[in-house]
Amino acid sequence: MTTEIRLAVPEEYDAVGELTVEAYAHDGFVRGEYAMTLRAAADRAAKAELWVAADDDGLLGTVTYCPVGSVYREIGLDDEGEFRMLGVAGRARGLGIGTALTERCIERTQEQGLRRVVMSSAIYMTTAHRIYDRLGFVRIPERDWSPIPGVDLYAFALDL
Repeated sequence: MTTEIRLAVPEEYDAVGELTVEAYAHDGFVRGEYAMTLRAAADRAAKAELWVAADDDGLLGTVTYCPVGSVYREIGLDDEGEFRMLGVAGRARGLGIGTALTERCIERTQEQGLRRVVMSSAIYMTTAHRIYDRLGFVRIPERDWSPIPGVDLYAFALDL
């Protein structure tokens, strides 16, 4: 079975939103109003780039790539790519889907001629941190931040 990484199509937006919420909820990472943001796949597709991994049986994972100028950017500077809301369906965990989606974000950053890709990840998302570490991302503690009290985010970067 072949896995394809591509932009989501409008007919998939609701399913992508649910996949994202379920991926975060699976690990206990949905807090407060954030589920609404995770579910808003159509808005992410309109204001950023909504990428999915899919096979013949359906969606496996998703990530939002946030180009320069996107309202979804959080920490990216004008010479940096940024991504967020990486989620993998339960049935696809351990198959390299998170790595493949992260690699697509790295490629998008390279395609745009930017010098670095950055992202934020909650301090407790250690499985994701292992992916980023394997791909060469490093912590940039000076850009760590907290969107709301009790949610602390590490900043990571990969120089290209």
